[in-house]
Amino acid sequence: MQQINFYRQRVAINVLAKDIANAREIYEAAEGHAVIGVLSAQFDSVEDGINEIQRWMAEVPSISVGLGAGDPAQFYKAAMIASKVHPAHVNQTFTGCGFAAGALAATCGEKTHINALVSPTGIAGEVLISTGVSSSQGTPARVSSDAAVRMMLDAGAHAAKFFPMGGEKSLPELYALAEAAARNGMTLIEPTGGIDLDNFGIILQTCLEAGMLRVMPHVYTSIIDPQTGNTRPEDVVRLMDIVKSLVD
Repeated sequence: MQQINFYRQRVAINVLAKDIANAREIYEAAEGHAVIGVLSAQFDSVEDGINEIQRWMAEVPSISVGLGAGDPAQFYKAAMIASKVHPAHVNQTFTGCGFAAGALAATCGEKTHINALVSPTGIAGEVLISTGVSSSQGTPARVSSDAAVRMMLDAGAHAAKFFPMGGEKSLPELYALAEAAARNGMTLIEPTGGIDLDNFGIILQTCLEAGMLRVMPHVYTSIIDPQTGNTRPEDVVRLMDIVKSLVD
């Protein structure tokens, strides 16, 4: 069973890696406060995903089973892979988080962190919850951030994933969601989308100021070297310096 090692029990970063070697150097650069995402979208089957992610888990202390750009079609694959390998974290759509929670509860209890994806509406205090396979194709479903958080908790999710943020574009909405999460006893929020070295600090600070106990920003393409495909360890060090400046 893997665990997430939050810095000062408050912050961990979710990042991608090109391969296991890159994952190990990133994890070391983050001083252990990183969760390494492995995307289910790259696998042709659940079995392929299980076999590959088991390889990563044998070498890296904290793995997150991802969807791949929030792709709702990956909800089942991600949930079933996670239910077999018991990673530290698994990404889910809003509509799929209950399925994942049930699958995981049947095999490993409640040790794996499960998020539920909601999206910006352009209005602070409201989020889109229609992030599933069918719901994302219909009329968008808007609910209050408060209602969304309560429904996530009812379904067994541990965290609200807010995507796509567009960097600082959705900061007021992020603050409202984080405030609702904290008020309702949700302990983790995961801002995602367009986060880079320049806006990481204000995004993290927004969540902390809203009262969130724990924050896990997802920082992806902005810190990946386009030539090698590796996530740059030196950028991970810079992210952790920002974390320390805000949390210490």
